[in-house]
Amino acid sequence: MYTFEDRNGDGIALRPEGTAGCVRACLENDLLRVDSPRLWYMGPMFRYERPQKGRSRQFHQASAEVFGIDNHNVDAELMMMATNLWDVLGIKNQVNLEINSIGNSDTRKKYKNLLQEFFQSFSSELDKNSQRQLTENPLRILDSKSKKIKEILVSAPSILDQLDSESEDHFNKLKDLLTKLNINFEVNDKLVRGLDYYNKTVFEWKTKDLGAQDTVCGGGRYDDLVGQLGGKDSPAVGFSMGLERLILLVKEHSKDNVSTETELDCNFICLTDDSVSYALINAEKIREAIPAINLKVNLQVTSANSQFKRADKSGSKIALIVGEEELKDNTISIKDLEIKESQETLNLDQIINRLKKLY
Repeated sequence: MYTFEDRNGDGIALRPEGTAGCVRACLENDLLRVDSPRLWYMGPMFRYERPQKGRSRQFHQASAEVFGIDNHNVDAELMMMATNLWDVLGIKNQVNLEINSIGNSDTRKKYKNLLQEFFQSFSSELDKNSQRQLTENPLRILDSKSKKIKEILVSAPSILDQLDSESEDHFNKLKDLLTKLNINFEVNDKLVRGLDYYNKTVFEWKTKDLGAQDTVCGGGRYDDLVGQLGGKDSPAVGFSMGLERLILLVKEHSKDNVSTETELDCNFICLTDDSVSYALINAEKIREAIPAINLKVNLQVTSANSQFKRADKSGSKIALIVGEEELKDNTISIKDLEIKESQETLNLDQIINRLKKLY
């Protein structure tokens, strides 16, 4: 934390990250009353550490947060969105996605005890900071950049062996969906992130091109933070990317003539739980065929009427509908929301061709 006293002797702390401030802003402005809000923001953050390549005392982050959805689909959607960004910027091959699950509070409590027991036999090899962390919060040791600590951690117990059943199911479904979405990832059971509000899913994109400061983007679930800051409990997940590090990568591996125009808004209407994954997979294929399309997938299954109202309110021109019949026949129904014509059921290639004509 970058802290100091002002001229009046009052303590000042410069914000180290944006998630907590975003949650407070949501609570103060009643933004969480909106159905599953998706938010983004960007701004300067501060850290009181020795400046080096990719790490300055003032830096800038761009972040995305989603509230009100507790399933694995939204975790995957955020990772898919970031993966698409890396592709557009021409750095997809320079970053690697690492994921982990740190379970619930009971999981972490059990795992902290295991780590303290494990490190007892290595106490003489720990530096002062690691010895302090071992007492206060052993999970922080897993974030160590020390080569010696990393060597010790190879034989440390895995938090994945301590997961509660709900977190384990969530993580397994996430891995399965990422595989179906063709998003490459590596499970890193020592990944915990640097903030204490995370639970269940955590993830980072890392690069080998920036030396020790290898994390370009990271995030995870923080289902308890809204309640801890005085609001009604609400599941949440998000990520932040460091813009200075991103710029360094883009300068070396950029693409020219990238179009960012978007003229066609579409909304996937999901009528069953199984249709959500199906929609996410096909949405990605549609985005690959039509990069400038603005396509949103409804990750929470509610009534068809409420989803159509939400799509109409968001300004979507086209609704893509997936229910039991579409799943069975491997098809998608399409409906023009502007002229209110009856829907038509087509296969994916036909859907893409139809959207290209509309675009």
